[in-house]
Amino acid sequence: MLTEHTTRIRVRYQETDSMGILHHAHYLTYFEIGRTEMLRASGGNYRRMEEEGFYIVVVKAECRYKRPAYYDDLLNLHTCVARITSAKIEHEYHLMRDGELLAVGKVALACVDREGSVRRVPQWMQAEEPPG
Repeated sequence: MLTEHTTRIRVRYQETDSMGILHHAHYLTYFEIGRTEMLRASGGNYRRMEEEGFYIVVVKAECRYKRPAYYDDLLNLHTCVARITSAKIEHEYHLMRDGELLAVGKVALACVDREGSVRRVPQWMQAEEPPG
């Protein structure tokens, strides 16, 4: 599985406030896009995980805002796996515009089953290579 990935995101009009600035709540959505695209680039996807009985839930999220992003900005979101434990995956994010750091985020995810009981992170998610 990939441990780093970059996703390009363009700020859409509906994501901004009346000053044309990206609303703070959308940064967490962008982080989810980064995680999803990194998983997809690794050959996996959330639908497959759920079919196998694995669910990934956010247990902690944080974002440090450095500079504003504006409507129509083309951003690069760098997502990396910071740590994997037996039941948790931690990601870090760096949101950039033309080399300028706009925000830094961290999200911790727990792996659970359909009933919400903690499960081990699937082995294929811990591997360096995509699933076969």
